[in-house]
Amino acid sequence: MVAVRDELFECLESFFQRIFSLAEGDAADLLVELDLTITQARLMFVLGHSEGALPINEIAKRLGLSVAAAGRNVDAMVKLEILERHESPDDRRVKLVSLSKRGWQIADQHFDQKRRAVKEFVRRVPDEQAVALTQALRSVLAGDALRVCPERER
Repeated sequence: MVAVRDELFECLESFFQRIFSLAEGDAADLLVELDLTITQARLMFVLGHSEGALPINEIAKRLGLSVAAAGRNVDAMVKLEILERHESPDDRRVKLVSLSKRGWQIADQHFDQKRRAVKEFVRRVPDEQAVALTQALRSVLAGDALRVCPERER
């Protein structure tokens, strides 16, 4: 079974590298234009994929940063008007961070470029492969393999 999982990993890695390389140039240009660091871009995407505002300590945990480093990145992005910071309604000592309107526009542009790459891939796939891939993905998506498990969260 290890060999099967190794082959699956290699196939998926190659698949995702190829599909997202279709959009990477434009997506990277957008981030360079904003003069964001890699960490700041990751922070923006963490917030873009979260289900609401996050406290700085949770951002630090998800990015593998110290709370101080996460706080400095948040401060810089608040100044760029990409993020907003506000007090938690439950505990005024806790600062919650979310994307600003401008931040959502930037994140949406980046996500749209990725979506376009996926659509271009889908357009190129022969019908019989599209059917087989759809069936395989539906089966995986219906299972638990992609559900977040608390013990596996970073």
